[in-house]
Amino acid sequence: MIFLTLSMTNPTEEQEQDQGGGIAVQEGRPRLQEPPRYAVLLANDDYTTMEFVVEILQRFFQRSEEEAVQIMLQIHQKGRGVAGIYHLEIAETKVMQVVEYARSRGFPLSSYVEPVL
Repeated sequence: MIFLTLSMTNPTEEQEQDQGGGIAVQEGRPRLQEPPRYAVLLANDDYTTMEFVVEILQRFFQRSEEEAVQIMLQIHQKGRGVAGIYHLEIAETKVMQVVEYARSRGFPLSSYVEPVL
C-alpha cells in the first residue's frame, strides 16, 4: 500500500518511516511552458508563378483564396511571407511537403522555418 503525504518541505527519514514509507509530494502544480512556435516562410523567386504560390497556401496551409492572395502578394513584394505558425515538428513537415510538391511540379520555390520571438 502506498501513502501520499502533502508537504511543503522534504520529510526526514524518520517521518517517512512513521508514515509507513509513504511518498512526500510538494503542494502546487508545476508550471508548464508552451512549446516554442515556428513560422513557415515562403521565399520569392523569379520562376514560381503567383498562381502556384496561392495553390500551395491553400493546399498545405488551409488558407482561404483571399488570405492566400494577400500572403502571395507579400511574398512577391517583400521577398518572403509567413504561410503559417506551428510547433517545430509540424513546421518542418510543412516545409518538406511544400518543397517536394514544388519540385515535382518544376518550381524552385523555397520554404524554411524561423523561430517566432
